[in-house]
Amino acid sequence: MKKIFLLAVLASGLAFGQAKKVVSSDVHWWGYKVAKSQASSHDGTIAVKSGNIVMKGNEITGGSFVLDMNSINATDVSGETQGKLNGHLKNGDFFEVEKFPTAAFKITSVKKNNDKTYNRTINGNLTVKGKTNPVSFPANVTVKDGVVTLTSNKFSFDRQKFDVAYKSSMKDVFVKDEIEMTVKVSAK
Repeated sequence: MKKIFLLAVLASGLAFGQAKKVVSSDVHWWGYKVAKSQASSHDGTIAVKSGNIVMKGNEITGGSFVLDMNSINATDVSGETQGKLNGHLKNGDFFEVEKFPTAAFKITSVKKNNDKTYNRTINGNLTVKGKTNPVSFPANVTVKDGVVTLTSNKFSFDRQKFDVAYKSSMKDVFVKDEIEMTVKVSAK
């Protein structure tokens, strides 16, 4: 009976894949004012709170990541300016982290492509402030010594689709809708 149970567990793992827990991450973001340039932008980081990558053999078949919105941090400024900007990003002007403390990304499919640097296209659903929209990005996926690493190229998404709108009298005249990101996660 134990052998049958063990065989069933093994077979289900092969059929559905094996979940590997995220052990390290680096998520970087860029936001721009209307005149998109390095001088008119801010950039920073956000922490992955938890996540997993589902593997079948050496291929990613799924996964999900939870972002800790309280960790959003502008790294291009420091001191009082950094504190003000971080507070601004966390309040009702943008991400409303008190009401929405996390964001999430769920992988829906992974496709091979011919790019030697970014060998996969990751498709998934991004949820920010309770709104979910599809997001795709090119990524380099490697598997070595039981560790899978997913490293994205820079990609963008429209913040307006997630109701991340600057709540000022000038509304979104000063801030571009496009948010750019890079993501690197390793799971074991």
